[in-house]
Amino acid sequence: MKQTLYDKLWDHHLVKQWKDGTALIYIDRHLLHEVTSPQAFAGLREENRLPRRPQANVATVDHAIPTTRSERSAGIVGIGDDDARLQVQTLDEYCHYFDIRQYGIQHAWQGIVHVIGPELGLTLPGMTVVCGDSHTTTHGAFSSLAHGIGTSEVEHVLATQCLVRKKMKNMQVVITGQLPKHVSAKDVVLALISQIGNAGGQGHAIEFAGNVVSELSIEGRMTLCNMAIEAGARVGLVAVDDRTVDYFHNRPFAPSGEYWHRAERYWRSLTSDTDAYFDKVYSMDVSEMEPQVSWGTSPDMVVPISGKIPDPQAQSDAGVRSAMEQALTYMDLVPGTSISDIALDRIFIGSCTNARIEDLRAAAAILKGKRIAKSLKQALVVPGSQQVKRQAEKEALDQIFIAAGMEWREPGCSMCLAMNADKLENGERCASTSNRNFEGRQGYGGRTHLVSPAMAAAAAVAGHFVDCRFIAPEVAH
Repeated sequence: MKQTLYDKLWDHHLVKQWKDGTALIYIDRHLLHEVTSPQAFAGLREENRLPRRPQANVATVDHAIPTTRSERSAGIVGIGDDDARLQVQTLDEYCHYFDIRQYGIQHAWQGIVHVIGPELGLTLPGMTVVCGDSHTTTHGAFSSLAHGIGTSEVEHVLATQCLVRKKMKNMQVVITGQLPKHVSAKDVVLALISQIGNAGGQGHAIEFAGNVVSELSIEGRMTLCNMAIEAGARVGLVAVDDRTVDYFHNRPFAPSGEYWHRAERYWRSLTSDTDAYFDKVYSMDVSEMEPQVSWGTSPDMVVPISGKIPDPQAQSDAGVRSAMEQALTYMDLVPGTSISDIALDRIFIGSCTNARIEDLRAAAAILKGKRIAKSLKQALVVPGSQQVKRQAEKEALDQIFIAAGMEWREPGCSMCLAMNADKLENGERCASTSNRNFEGRQGYGGRTHLVSPAMAAAAAVAGHFVDCRFIAPEVAH
């Protein structure tokens, strides 16, 4: 039978399937962090169990840790927040107890779990990858079957190296046309979610295809897959091609020598067969696409930068109308307001969606030689990993950000979510390169607008939203 990429990955890892569709699949790589993992380790210890394959598990700290150099320089004891310090310390203790590899707060490979996995070669094509974080979908950019899992499932994977799942349906999103200059993968995925809704991929594994996806950088593909979960899908995928294979050359944990050649032969089989059946197919042409900005409290509440805040009264569906009204009340926005008239308090460039070197280059290209608006209270740039940070400093990107008046921080999830010191105050409004704009996501009462790195940088200069294409230098993309 003709198979999709998802079908192939599923079959390659299927251990057992029952008549009701429930299945047990083998997990190749389990990524851990300080928020969901300590409880799972505690469960193992209480039951006197050991991890099934310690070497298949890797931990890092990212969610709750501070990003200021002063707190980070002292290590765990320097973390000012008691809860965060306890989480990091507990993970550290359990990793030592169970002999789990960990990249701690001062390790040279520390970073956001979905950034360091691929950059170290811990994620590889054809793997099943899980983590106690919904944005594990990111790793599907490498033809990895990647799921986010809950705390009880983290414990189950530690104990058995397997996961209980039911197979999903297949969905293909075909992206065609010519991506306009200064319009990025973040804009594409925001526009997609606005079109199909935040449940458009529910029950499906989304495979991104089409000439635009083939032409995207690896970082761009990771952004697409990262936000597949925001379209309701548990899995996002991109087929292996030359760019995928080239990405893993000389990664620390990638195969080498004869193992490399054997791996590459397998990796190149990780594509959907011609004429494979998809339960749902959605196509979009991006040739006329503008940079996108979210206006509400769901990632599907998005309009182009030239647009206006929509009017709920134009909606015939009572449920949609009510959700829009609630979002506008929380966001303190009025229908008909131009997106470019929305003033901002803070800027955040970072997160597992947009904190890679490509993202920082795009933002720096906008900011070079400019200063951020005096009206802003804060503008943060938070690299996704220590490796990204070192590369950015090698290219002097950090100096561009600092000269512009932005804060250059240590790697971590930072202001993506209110689990650390980087958060919005009640009523503050932020242009964010992260992936969620839910109520309170960046802090109680905080108002989040999702944008690309170039759009966040442009907004930092103007103090309000502005089309990055009108101020972007020709070198930026």
